[in-house]
Amino acid sequence: MSRPSLAAAIDEAAERDPVLANLVTLVGPITYRSGDPDGHFGALIRSITFQQLAGSAARAIHGRVRATVPGELTPGSLMAVPDGTLRAAGLSANKLAALRDLSAKVIDGTVDLDNTAMPDDEIIASLVTVRGIGRWTAEMYLMFELRRLDVWPVHDLGVRQGYGLAWQLDTAPTAKELEPLGDRFRPYRSIVARYCWEAVALFRGGTDPSLR
Repeated sequence: MSRPSLAAAIDEAAERDPVLANLVTLVGPITYRSGDPDGHFGALIRSITFQQLAGSAARAIHGRVRATVPGELTPGSLMAVPDGTLRAAGLSANKLAALRDLSAKVIDGTVDLDNTAMPDDEIIASLVTVRGIGRWTAEMYLMFELRRLDVWPVHDLGVRQGYGLAWQLDTAPTAKELEPLGDRFRPYRSIVARYCWEAVALFRGGTDPSLR
């Protein structure tokens, strides 16, 4: 079965729920962002580097880390860079260890970044074996780098808050409560998650902006 276009997936998901349909009308169509110029490996290097850092600082450190590899960024080329050089670029000891672990696991086949046909759960299971990569990071990789349409990041605070605001719940659902609420949107839960993020700003103050 062919993969639907993003526009077709948005339309189909919106047809299933009037609240989502309203969000789509208010926000407009979402789009895919460009893939990482250094490929799937580069996307994970970027994710690890950016963790727990403000945007400008993260971009600066990532740029310096990337500059330590003058050519193609691969697990082998990164492993060849001395620890001291990467630390001088601004990596913490923990992040350096995470990048080393990711590189080693791609090299030995524990993490297969080339097999993009793997099911979502299998990709997540392999990625979370890497130091510094948890389920949320793996889910963001699936959504934005691999453009998977049915990821439901229930532990993401923004998704939970946005769902609670848009669907006018008394409180934001817990991760356990949110899990089944996405079932009716399968296989397009990534789309719902992204509109939930948009809803956090749109519904701030608790008022539906379409009624203001």
